[in-house]
Amino acid sequence: MLIGFTLGRYFSARFLRTILAVFGTVFALVYTLDFVELMRRAGDAEGATPALLAQLALFRTPAVAEQIFPFAVLFGSMAALLQLSRRLELVVARAAGISAWQFLQPGVLVALLIGAVSVGAYNPLSAHLKQKASELEARIFAKTAKTISDQDLWIRQRSVDGQAIIRADRAIENSTTLSGVTVFTFDEAGGFQERVEATQAVLREGYWELTEARVVSLDAEPQVYGSFLLASNLEPSQVRQRFTPPESVPFWELNDVIARTERAGLDATRYRLQHDMLTARPLLLVAMVLVAASVSLRFFRFGGVARMVLGGVAAGFLLYVATELMEDLGASGLIGPAIAAWFPAVVGSLLGTLALLYQEDG
Repeated sequence: MLIGFTLGRYFSARFLRTILAVFGTVFALVYTLDFVELMRRAGDAEGATPALLAQLALFRTPAVAEQIFPFAVLFGSMAALLQLSRRLELVVARAAGISAWQFLQPGVLVALLIGAVSVGAYNPLSAHLKQKASELEARIFAKTAKTISDQDLWIRQRSVDGQAIIRADRAIENSTTLSGVTVFTFDEAGGFQERVEATQAVLREGYWELTEARVVSLDAEPQVYGSFLLASNLEPSQVRQRFTPPESVPFWELNDVIARTERAGLDATRYRLQHDMLTARPLLLVAMVLVAASVSLRFFRFGGVARMVLGGVAAGFLLYVATELMEDLGASGLIGPAIAAWFPAVVGSLLGTLALLYQEDG
């Protein structure tokens, strides 16, 4: 039986308002911390003004905040249900013959709506801004020794000129551009030839184009070139796939990326997993609403509110751990991407439904 339109709209507004409030609070906190961290790491980087770093932090934050959608729905739903219970609105609803399954319908619909919007609109936007952030980072930090990457990037190649090992501070996502590049070249016998330092390197068809390169060899003075070419046997698609994480690909482009990756003979498991996880997100958010309801429907006058909240936090944490575990198993190929993506959402929904059935129907 469906809930009435007026009451359903009221409950929906309460769920939506609290969920967005939680998400907005976390978004602002992530932005502030990221901005402070960028200011600390920028140091004396040329051109790293506070306004530019604020823009960079704004570009980076949506991709990070996207990961907390399930928790925003969980805590927002808990807050909405606890507020309704504290004001005795749930008591009145129950007295009018409305069951828990009926007044949870607005919350479930709101979760489905947020899931659909986050996948269809928010994810493409965050992926686009993440790529813009990568380009902006490379421009700001290209000429400094500092890097905001956690680890360097390494590539080994063999070409007509011999072997080469390429180290870069970072790669611009969804491209073949590296910044903060150092190249060590060796002859066919493995003997060291020269070291090339460049602010940027772009992989073309059959060669690397290095910008502002400084070449140091054993038998000559260091030479500086505005542009320096290095032969390569690497394909641009290989480098682009290697340095483009799945979360940087918009949802609507994932199928095309999967097809191109497989045509190139590369492993597309990570992209398939990302596609399936985004597809399963609306159901995962519904699971969060059901889990929140299973720990938030106790009346305030009965006490035990703190224990209910703690139970909800523990349930959300366990579901998060299960999601991360299944994602790691899926990325490693131990289980199929579809199973890894849908398992936490399906199991969370079933467990939440089971807990509500036990509470409401005995």
